[in-house]
Amino acid sequence: MRAPVDVVVAVHAPTRPIARAVASVLDDNGSHTRLTVVCHNVSPEVIGAELPPHHRDQVRWLEHRDDAPSASGPFNAGMRAATGDFVSIMGSDDTLQPGAVASWLQLARKTGAECVMTRLAIGGQARRVPTPPTRLFRVQPRLADAVRDRLSYRSAPLGLVSTRARLHLGAELVEGMPVGGDVPYVTRLWCETKVAVDAHGPGYVIGEDARDRVTYAPRPIEGELGFIHHLLEQPWFQAYPEPVRTAVATKMLRIHLFGVVVNRAEPAWWTQEERAALGRALEGLLRSAPRAADPLSKADHRVVEAIRDPRLDSTTLIQRAQDRRHHGRPGTLIPQHPLQVGHREAPLRFMAASWWAHR
Repeated sequence: MRAPVDVVVAVHAPTRPIARAVASVLDDNGSHTRLTVVCHNVSPEVIGAELPPHHRDQVRWLEHRDDAPSASGPFNAGMRAATGDFVSIMGSDDTLQPGAVASWLQLARKTGAECVMTRLAIGGQARRVPTPPTRLFRVQPRLADAVRDRLSYRSAPLGLVSTRARLHLGAELVEGMPVGGDVPYVTRLWCETKVAVDAHGPGYVIGEDARDRVTYAPRPIEGELGFIHHLLEQPWFQAYPEPVRTAVATKMLRIHLFGVVVNRAEPAWWTQEERAALGRALEGLLRSAPRAADPLSKADHRVVEAIRDPRLDSTTLIQRAQDRRHHGRPGTLIPQHPLQVGHREAPLRFMAASWWAHR
């Protein structure tokens, strides 16, 4: 009998805890799934040797070779080979909690969702990841709204994706990008399909023991934020209504642009070229969505000003990016534009929704 869900795991080295990932699918979610392991620039024999025989024989093995230090290629290869109603991708360092796939399927059937966002947790203690910060007191089960439920804050397509919807959109992960190849993909899914959020069921656990994931390595801003330019250039994104483009752009400002500054805390790192690349990403977002920064806090706007003004030294840029993370101070609670205080992306509503999602 054909399994309703194809789970695709991409792995690039036998040092990854692939046996743990496979066991979490086959032992705890196997009744609803077919498992495909895509070996990225490594032979299936090498990876298969890491599994016990009773698991090795239950896996469909694929081999994918390319020159890109990115999981997008192998994940796309696995998704193209999927035949189930839904496909789910999974990192080799991660695990599924028992019953996760059944919970996703149940929610999809109740709501008619084409995509189901899973609950995310981190590490052995399964610390909850509060994304997306959906509307408070949402009645379950129900379909989510891309703007009102802030779906763009979930950057990874973890959970279920309808095979039919994916093929209809022609949506795939962007190959060749060192980071962010999943952002354009999920943007189409969250904005153009019926989405449900499984906020309370068993979920997807992100492993903490990975130290060489390709997306963790520091890189120049042009490569780090290249996915933003790629997204903004897509005709389908340009055709989105202004509120949708604005919601996506606000998230990118808050998470990606401000985040790259905090993660590069050495002033000497910020050469003129890197500052210029950061400025280009900012201006691209604001051309696409001129009001994207309006609901952000006073502290956030000080970062925007520093990005825009190359006369300000890099120490000031870094300090302002760090200051905006001191939550609870007046500058982080009050929007730059007072009339935006009740906006869903303004600090108070956004923080309340994040708290609610964390509970």
